[in-house]
Amino acid sequence: MLAWSWSRRLVAAAFVLFGAADVARAQSAVADFYRGKTVRVLIGFGPGGSSSFYAEILARYMGRHLPGNPAFVAQHMPGAGGLVVANYVAQKSPRDGTEFAISSRNAAFEPLLGNKQAQFDSLKFNWVGNANIENSTCISWRDTPLKTMNDLLTHEFVGGGTGSDSLEVSMPKMLNKVVGTKFRLVTGYPGSIEILLAMERGEVQGFCGIGWTYLKLRKAEWLKEKKINLLFQMALGKHPDLPDVPLAQDMARTPEDRRLLELLLAPQDMGRPFFAPQDVPADRVAALREAFARTLKDPDFLRDAEKAGVEVQFTSGEDVTALLRRAYSAPPELLRRAISLLQE
Repeated sequence: MLAWSWSRRLVAAAFVLFGAADVARAQSAVADFYRGKTVRVLIGFGPGGSSSFYAEILARYMGRHLPGNPAFVAQHMPGAGGLVVANYVAQKSPRDGTEFAISSRNAAFEPLLGNKQAQFDSLKFNWVGNANIENSTCISWRDTPLKTMNDLLTHEFVGGGTGSDSLEVSMPKMLNKVVGTKFRLVTGYPGSIEILLAMERGEVQGFCGIGWTYLKLRKAEWLKEKKINLLFQMALGKHPDLPDVPLAQDMARTPEDRRLLELLLAPQDMGRPFFAPQDVPADRVAALREAFARTLKDPDFLRDAEKAGVEVQFTSGEDVTALLRRAYSAPPELLRRAISLLQE
């Protein structure tokens, strides 16, 4: 019995040793590949935006945490709301782990919702990870009669927007159709700064698509002086700062309506997603994911992110993949209804 016990221990120890050796060999192979190389982080938007901030800060520090310590460079590839870079990664990016990208949070859902310009399969990408969960808010100026979410069902809300596919336009239109809100939208503003100025001037009553992080960092005086009302937030879950502010889907009148709104809000949970092309060797994908996770905990990265005014909330590449698989397995009738409403 004693001999049997010792033999089992020896076998177990051998497995541990051989397993550790396999891990070491894999890490060595990854290090040998990346040593002396340059990794490009492609950005699906122009300079100066939040996606650019995340990618540029990541590029400063991720080389510390990837075996072989390659150099990193950030390169902008704007166009079509992030679809240009996603199409490039799917069709032209090298499949060796030397390029990965950040696009819009909506890009991965565009093929699901029938956008013909999205010429890629989101489930085939190797998702490296996500740097932020986006909790957008719907706000109204203090002088309006719109104080709570319920007021949207009885009073017209004149909101500002950029283009027809922006969140501050598409979500209010969807809520008009699904739950009976009374949004009227004034579009054509260049960006969020101009919409916020329009609120101050009284051109519009509010803005249903401004990030909570932006508000608390850039408009803290508005919150302190109670110049705005927080009507609801747009995300799958509430931001820790806003436990008493309802979610958009709380307005749903039926379980089916709630599932529809949750499907349309799923992109919010991958606010700053990074992805590599398909067919990258598995050991390099694992190394990129591990390096990404370590970078988002790096004190120097976090210091620079705070200086840039961007909030960091890590989601693993595996969890991003699982979120997309759930969305892409939605019942066909739910997808048909979502596509029909969006096309209207």
